[in-house]
Amino acid sequence: MINVLSLFDGMSCGQLALNRAGIKYNNYYAFEIDKYAIAVTQANYPNTIQKGSVVDYDFKSLGEIDLLIGGSPCQGFSFAGKQLNFNDPRSALFFEYVRALKEVKPKYFLLENVRMKQEYQDVISEHLGVEPIMINSSLVSAQNRVRLYWTNIPNITQPEDKGIVLKDIIENELLDNSYDVDKTFFARKVGRRLNNGKRDDYNKNIPTNQVIEVNKNPNKSNTLSTVDKDNLFVTVYKKPHGFVKGGFSEREKFSTLRVHTYVNHAIKDDYCIRKLTPIECERLQTVPDNYTNHVSNTQRYKMLGNGWTVDVIAHIFKGIKRTTNSQTKLKINYE
Repeated sequence: MINVLSLFDGMSCGQLALNRAGIKYNNYYAFEIDKYAIAVTQANYPNTIQKGSVVDYDFKSLGEIDLLIGGSPCQGFSFAGKQLNFNDPRSALFFEYVRALKEVKPKYFLLENVRMKQEYQDVISEHLGVEPIMINSSLVSAQNRVRLYWTNIPNITQPEDKGIVLKDIIENELLDNSYDVDKTFFARKVGRRLNNGKRDDYNKNIPTNQVIEVNKNPNKSNTLSTVDKDNLFVTVYKKPHGFVKGGFSEREKFSTLRVHTYVNHAIKDDYCIRKLTPIECERLQTVPDNYTNHVSNTQRYKMLGNGWTVDVIAHIFKGIKRTTNSQTKLKINYE
């Protein structure tokens, strides 16, 4: 039985992964400030010890910690963001992780973050004393989600490819004639434009075997057109300078879930355009169905976009079971 310290715990994907990896733990200390994520965690794991903000906390007061985990906020590193790096106060929280590592000196640690410029990656590697391993969640899910994992858990390899694709995670038989997803998930505005602006029947009369192609011209950001493709799925989301799009077939992977996942949509010929349901997003992150159903859908989408792909973390954690404590040495400079 181990003691776990989780920083930026979110909805506690760490506990899901520990259980999936078959690792038992005594105390699970969670540092999180989002009330919705905390609500989901406590609903699923009521014994979680919530500790609030990481800032200025005396981690040594927690006693012996065997495993330190965390995914510090990535907005300052992400290629999708403004690349503000460590000057971004959210990404500067990485140094709270480093402080916790120095104070508790755990047997094992794991830090997750996005792909980033090599110079930022090198700073993190220098502080943690290890180089990251890059793993794409597509190996264990229907989502392309490339992430970096810094850990001293030894001998981590790439997960086996499970061959999961979009058609494997779609809810309510989207791919046959029994499609009946709740209408609240329909993309009304996009649907109306495809129906020449009509307000009624926005979920019908979608051109067969077509996907949306979005005009990225900033001066015509609301212009949508259709092109003849074999793709069945499409994402549509608005950026400051217009819409962008991506199309996928049922045999492919979905794009990376974002914090505002409500902007991700799917299309099926003869049916409608709609956003992914929260359950489908849970499946993309290999989270159990309805794990997040204790808060609003808006908050569910947000925390799933922020969360970990559980099966990737479980794969890494299994290295703990394969390794004795004597074989594991931290490479961090504690001075």
